[in-house]
Amino acid sequence: MNQAINRPNSELIEVEVKESFDLKVWLEKQASEYQLKYLLAHAEDGVIWGKFQNGTLKTSDSVFPQLAKLRLLTLQQCRIFGEHSEVMLWRNDDEFKARCVEDTHLDKEEYISENQILWGTQAENISDGFTLVSDGSQGLRHAVPLIDIPFDSNQKLYRPLRLCVRHYLDEDKETGLVRIYLSRLVNLTTEKELKNAA
Repeated sequence: MNQAINRPNSELIEVEVKESFDLKVWLEKQASEYQLKYLLAHAEDGVIWGKFQNGTLKTSDSVFPQLAKLRLLTLQQCRIFGEHSEVMLWRNDDEFKARCVEDTHLDKEEYISENQILWGTQAENISDGFTLVSDGSQGLRHAVPLIDIPFDSNQKLYRPLRLCVRHYLDEDKETGLVRIYLSRLVNLTTEKELKNAA
């Protein structure tokens, strides 16, 4: 490459989990500070989605109680994300670590955007800004913080949900090879919204 590649700002966030630690309060504080919109958490018992509205976190288990709950005890990894930042909290043995990635100073040429297809071929229920989706005969279910998802009943395997991911590049000075060294979540959307944005 002819010019140097700018990197996003990435820093560890101090997080001390004690008995008094309130995960929801901590997440809301981070979302407010970094202007984050969505939550995607992976726990031992399932996937939890969430969205921040007026500074308050609403999670998929609060709308559909049969789904996995957002609990520190079972949490493996949690990402809260928005257009310019992501905060990730993850379990490291018996402690938690957190990191923030911000990229407001980067141009679109300095990263690669990818829209990953998510599970979900049909809506089972819609409630309070969330859609409970399932996928085929496998019975995979999760509740995403979106409504009006354009499912197509004529295409049984059509999956319109997209998770927008941003990959950051780094160049090896000796070889000139460019590689992806860091990725973060940016947005949750649908294929229909992506087509309209083009």
